[in-house]
Amino acid sequence: MIKGKAWIFGDDVDTDVIIPGKYLRTTDMQVFADHAMEGIDPDFSNKVSPGDIIVGGNNFGCGSSREQAPLALKHVGVGCVVAKSFGRIFFRNSINVGLPLIEADVECEEGDEVEVNLSEGTVRVADRIYRGQQIPDFLLEILSDGGLVEHRRKQQQE
Repeated sequence: MIKGKAWIFGDDVDTDVIIPGKYLRTTDMQVFADHAMEGIDPDFSNKVSPGDIIVGGNNFGCGSSREQAPLALKHVGVGCVVAKSFGRIFFRNSINVGLPLIEADVECEEGDEVEVNLSEGTVRVADRIYRGQQIPDFLLEILSDGGLVEHRRKQQQE
């Protein structure tokens, strides 16, 4: 169960605004966190709290295949991304780096308390429950392990 405050973003939020290209030459996760969503809200990283949930529209994470976009969101403390649909590469990159996400058509206001149950594929806002696209068990296992690298390490130790 993931609970947090909603941050609302619209359709076609591309990876260039999630983490602008000028920050891609680093491997410093703090730099990614400090500049997350800077292309839309330059102060986002100062306002977001650990566990908060981004609620997006259609095609969230479209654009380039930069893995740094979900890394920036994960390291700024975003607990989950909920969107009507995702750019396919962003979706898989998010799973690979351990950033939870779910496709669901959710209506809420910025600041609303949102509760996501990945295993059931549901999103709750107040007394409303939205059914989303349930994530397959093998992807939930990767997320649970913290991403693909950690998942593979765990498998090798077994």
